[in-house]
Amino acid sequence: MAVRLNENKEIVELIKKGLKEKGGYCPCKREITEENKCICKEFREQMADPNFEGYCHCMLYYKSRD
Repeated sequence: MAVRLNENKEIVELIKKGLKEKGGYCPCKREITEENKCICKEFREQMADPNFEGYCHCMLYYKSRD
């Protein structure tokens, strides 16, 4: 398993700005909960799935199977 930042620098900068404004919570989610602290619970669960390959909800991270 490998997790990397999105290769699109504009998306990375936009999401990083949103994370900073929300104190480290996912800018794509409305609720400020521990589940939405980056890296969010949703993506942590996806990363744990050996068959999952793709981006997190906000497109900041990408998980590959290799």
